[in-house]
Amino acid sequence: MKDRSHILIIEDDQEISRLLCMIIEKAGMVAVPAYSGTEGLLQLQQNSYDLVLLDLMLPGLSGEEFIMQVREENTLPIIVISAKVGIEDKVEVLKMGADDYITKPFNKQEVMARVEVQLRKSSDQLTRPLKTERVWRELRIHPDKLSVTLENQELQLTNAEFDILLFLVSTPERAFSKRQIYEGIWTGPYLGDDNTISVHVSNIRKKMAGITSVEYIKTIWGVGFMLI
Repeated sequence: MKDRSHILIIEDDQEISRLLCMIIEKAGMVAVPAYSGTEGLLQLQQNSYDLVLLDLMLPGLSGEEFIMQVREENTLPIIVISAKVGIEDKVEVLKMGADDYITKPFNKQEVMARVEVQLRKSSDQLTRPLKTERVWRELRIHPDKLSVTLENQELQLTNAEFDILLFLVSTPERAFSKRQIYEGIWTGPYLGDDNTISVHVSNIRKKMAGITSVEYIKTIWGVGFMLI
């Protein structure tokens, strides 16, 4: 059994790669560098990792293409670290299945904090006892199977989207702030007023809209979100 977390770092800039490796190894984890999306995918196919730190602008296979291929069969946490700062870029990769997004230049402490949050979340999922089915109106959540159905149709969600929906359904008709949702599902400190939670909630709404016109998640302006 592995006694240390293994982190795959896919970054083509050697200086940034060395810096990320240093941050990870200083925290007592094992850092494995890859310098292209293709090399990263090969590493993931041949070895076991607990988390991926991923650049987007990579030679060969791009970061976006890497996420899409990995998400076909793997749910390990993926944190994007990119110089792309536009909200459209963040929205796109979160929709593809990335769990978090950090912009360059980054803060060392923030990178490590976000890594620890995702690793803690993964560990909690492995040790969490099976829970009974949660039902709200025509929404059925199966925590043991990590599956969701809406009006008897399967709702395809990423890990982060599933966790947010499960959190909201635990106390329906109660408004939660982005901070409360972030800290509730990832058991770590809220790391700023970014749009990660909002993007994930928007993705859930769009996927629900593909099945039903009935509203399930309401925005409470000045507060956050609630299941209605």
